[in-house]
Amino acid sequence: MEEEILGLLPNSYPWKEHFHYVSTIGSTNDQLKTWAAEGAPQGTVLLAGTQTGGRGRLGRSFHSPAGTGVYLSMLLRPDCAPDQLMHLTCAVADAMVTAVEEAAGFRPGIKWTNDLVYGKRKLGGILTELGLDGSRLDYVIIGVGINCLQTPEDFPPELRDMAGSLSMIAGHPVSPARLAAAMMKALHTMSGTLLTDKDAMLRRYRRDCITLGTEVSLVRGEEIRHGKALDIDQDGGLLVEFAPGQVETVSSGEISVRGMYGYV
Repeated sequence: MEEEILGLLPNSYPWKEHFHYVSTIGSTNDQLKTWAAEGAPQGTVLLAGTQTGGRGRLGRSFHSPAGTGVYLSMLLRPDCAPDQLMHLTCAVADAMVTAVEEAAGFRPGIKWTNDLVYGKRKLGGILTELGLDGSRLDYVIIGVGINCLQTPEDFPPELRDMAGSLSMIAGHPVSPARLAAAMMKALHTMSGTLLTDKDAMLRRYRRDCITLGTEVSLVRGEEIRHGKALDIDQDGGLLVEFAPGQVETVSSGEISVRGMYGYV
């Protein structure tokens, strides 16, 4: 797997020597945070064949079965203040739909803020984490998990109606190695424009975001509010109209989209 991925990367890719593959790990993000604290350089990538403790947003687990998906984390060290990276998850999502399009031949959508979707099925998720040294940004960990080769029967019964894989959508097997290489290339490209190409990235994100224009519910603890998703702001926040003329920016909490993931 490791040699195949490295062989698919162009000679211009500068971080080949920082690529690591393991067959099994608890969480690629957790391991990369340890390496970051030990001084690992920008561009360090850890790819796992399976995760036993994969994590998603809001502390949820991420289903990471062996041999069927790509579970990858990358370390970046941007030279900026933490508040300049409010749009980071949107930037990663934009990069990942481009990578999927290269590897699988179709372009998925994005459910705000961090799910890759096609139709009503979730194909993957993103977890970005910042490491601070006091008030200074030390590093960024980008974790991405994408379902690649699963059939419906490979998902637990409770996920079968809402989860999907690239192969299910494409109608043919999609190579995890080809996908991993495309992801690494896309993240490298994104890292070079993260602070300079924000407007163009957000335009692409809005184009691919299936949440915009839909009826949504915002869940924060016991509170549930209903509204309509209107736009994405310059920091990647979701503008939601909860009542006529009452538009608020949502930057945290769980957004459910009507017709997806069992929300009716």
